[in-house]
Amino acid sequence: MLKVKVNNQQEHSIVLDNPSSGTINGKAFEWDVIEVKNGSFHVIKDNRSFNVEVIKADATEKSFLVSVNGNKYQLSVKDKFDELLKSLGFDNLNASKVNEIKAPMPGLVLDIRVAEGDQVKKGDPILVLEAMKMENIIKSPTDGTIKKINVKKGVAVEKNQVLINFG
Repeated sequence: MLKVKVNNQQEHSIVLDNPSSGTINGKAFEWDVIEVKNGSFHVIKDNRSFNVEVIKADATEKSFLVSVNGNKYQLSVKDKFDELLKSLGFDNLNASKVNEIKAPMPGLVLDIRVAEGDQVKKGDPILVLEAMKMENIIKSPTDGTIKKINVKKGVAVEKNQVLINFG
């Protein structure tokens, strides 16, 4: 089962039997869906035609911006796993403030891609850490400002060593 919130207002429970049939809020549906091109679909529902285009998809955040016959809708999707985390009280883990980045493993700092004072977004590359002959790009876990860089290029680091502080 999926919970889909439309434009951050209406929430619907959806159970899919396959991509074109299932139930929405307990009411059965069946659509004819044809993919016209990558991300664009032609949908027929109750003898009515709809042009659907996925404008933006963020699989990590499970959010989508879609256009239906020119009208745009923001969709937020939660699956069974998200609902389980919510029921256990872990739904706000992503909202917790991150103050630092620690080395996930021992390694060698190959490159630092930010400077103190830089504004970064969640997912931006921060530095490159070589471990076991593999380059690992360490990305920002949050939006924020780089307060302090605690390492230098070419320096070996230990697991859990603080690499970056956010301000």
